[in-house]
Amino acid sequence: MTPKDVVQTSAPYVGAAEKAAVARVLDSGYYGCGPEVATFEHELSYYLGKDTDVVCTASGTAALHLALTAIGVGHGDEVLAPSVTFVATFQAIAATGARPVACDVHEKNLLLDIEDARRRITQRTRAVIPVHYAGHSGDLDAIYDFARSNRLRVVEDAAHAFGSRNQGRMIGSFGDVVCFSFDPIKNITAGQGGAVVTRNPAVAHDVRLRRELGIERASTTRSDDIVVSRLGWRYAMSDLMAAIGRVQLGRFDSELKPLRQQNAAALGEKLRDLPDIGLPSLDAEDVPHIFPIRIANDRRDVVRKALRDAGFETKVHYPPNHLLPYFSDGAPRPVAERAFQELLTLPLHPGINDDQIAHMVSVIRASLSAPMSSMA
Repeated sequence: MTPKDVVQTSAPYVGAAEKAAVARVLDSGYYGCGPEVATFEHELSYYLGKDTDVVCTASGTAALHLALTAIGVGHGDEVLAPSVTFVATFQAIAATGARPVACDVHEKNLLLDIEDARRRITQRTRAVIPVHYAGHSGDLDAIYDFARSNRLRVVEDAAHAFGSRNQGRMIGSFGDVVCFSFDPIKNITAGQGGAVVTRNPAVAHDVRLRRELGIERASTTRSDDIVVSRLGWRYAMSDLMAAIGRVQLGRFDSELKPLRQQNAAALGEKLRDLPDIGLPSLDAEDVPHIFPIRIANDRRDVVRKALRDAGFETKVHYPPNHLLPYFSDGAPRPVAERAFQELLTLPLHPGINDDQIAHMVSVIRASLSAPMSSMA
């Protein structure tokens, strides 16, 4: 079986329009953070809500780092985050000099367990990062109530959730600070990239300066006439990336979003009656980025092998961060650890078709019904 025969867990979904957009920017002769990025930011703001200020960045991780820095998180501070998230969330916290505090997650949806987070608050806690796992944001009102009562800032890690809604509200259109990722396999891609979204002008201004090395242009005619008053990084998005993102945004509501939702709904419907399968917490307001199921009774690895043999790639999203040596504090987070033994992410992206979904489900059914010894 060649790599081309394998159905990937996640995959980019780009075509001729994205290629033409890149060629247009290449022909312009300007590839840096310029007019294409500014237009993409304007279009994102229009899509998310007219009161939003969008600042595009080189990656979702850069967006998180810049957002945390802009709200004042730094050396000696602590930031609460669910242990079940991509390590980028924890690395972004650590990049500010703060300590990421791994919290346990809810059994049902693997989102931040507020009560566990409450027990981990200290005098150094400055912020909380709810992660919208798989595209689902859960009870965000409870997160914001928790943050207000403990005088914490909120930075939403919405890398999985572009286009999702929470009680009818578009993710990114409300709240404190929200960060998106536009890497190759996300709900929309810019090839790479991310964005910080806020309605706070001071936060947006700080992020804009820091994404370009903290440089403030003191003159429009002299490139050497600059002022630098704060720490910054090369975190700006390029016009090449923005050109791809603009096309993807234009395709999102009509094509990318419904394909993700339809494929997730088809998987859920076909797997719903299997007793050993726990489905992800997704509803009609969510635009799913991944489709993580939980497989009970020590059958996860059996199912994974059967899918691999049939040409389906699977992954485990994610190893809990408190189990990673760099972020470990030696304390258990029992729900996250139990989930890690059961999680399996099935292929889900706009390029998957009905026949592939049906085949995948038939392989899962067969592997669950086979005796364990026959699958060794």
